[in-house]
Amino acid sequence: MLIETEATPNPATLKFLPGRVVMDAGTRDFATPEEAEASPLAQALFDLGDVIGVFFGRDFVSVTAAPGVAWSTLKPDVLGILMDHFAAQMPLFRPASAGFSVPAEEVAFADDPADADIVAQIKDLINTRVRPAVANDGGDIVYRGFDKGKVYLRMQGACAGCPSSSATLKNGIEQLLRYYVPEVSEVRAV
Repeated sequence: MLIETEATPNPATLKFLPGRVVMDAGTRDFATPEEAEASPLAQALFDLGDVIGVFFGRDFVSVTAAPGVAWSTLKPDVLGILMDHFAAQMPLFRPASAGFSVPAEEVAFADDPADADIVAQIKDLINTRVRPAVANDGGDIVYRGFDKGKVYLRMQGACAGCPSSSATLKNGIEQLLRYYVPEVSEVRAV
């Protein structure tokens, strides 16, 4: 089995491509060892001790190294865990866990029903134009809400904590949304 590795804009994160589907639908972000307990693969990666983030995309796994950890020493261990997991065709999640749980503090706020058309346009642009580009960089972006011209988004995977994520939000996503949806005045990360 060959697992390709790609750099991401976030120097602390590498994108691993196992050459097969990782998640049939959606994505899953693990920011703590406690969250990783839902997945044997994520837990094994966190158990290395030098991993502070794991993200499952459709056909990739992004892994974020702890500050000060050199990828030259961590990468062989991550590759070994990924190879063992995918070669053995182990399940991605434990049977009792949900693949797409959202922590309580991450629940999106309710959009105003009067903004339904605006929200639909925003979500469509995010899903068709933004998410594919962000996935190429080993991450994901999740719509969280729209309120009085402000769009709230959550960056995940390689994009969370990336030095260029603020520029991506302001210079890329905000400009795109403002161009196509005049009601949008600002984009904020949550």
